[in-house]
Amino acid sequence: MEYLRIEIINPKAKSLIKNLADMDLIRIREEKVKYELEELLDNLRKYSDEAPSLDEITKEVEFVRKARYEK
Repeated sequence: MEYLRIEIINPKAKSLIKNLADMDLIRIREEKVKYELEELLDNLRKYSDEAPSLDEITKEVEFVRKARYEK
C-alpha cells in the first residue's frame, strides 16, 4: 500500500478523487495536521507585534506543569 499527501488546488479535483473512492480504487482518510497549533500561531502573529513565540509558549506551559506536579 502506498500513501500520498495531496494538496487540492482546484475544487474539481476533489470530485474526481471522490469518484475514485466510490469505485473502491482509493480510500480517503482525513487527518489533522500535526502542526495545526503552529499554523494558528503564525496566523495570529501576522496581526500582532506582541504575540508570543512558540518558544515562549512552550516555556510557560513547562512552568505551569512543573508547578502543578510539585504540589
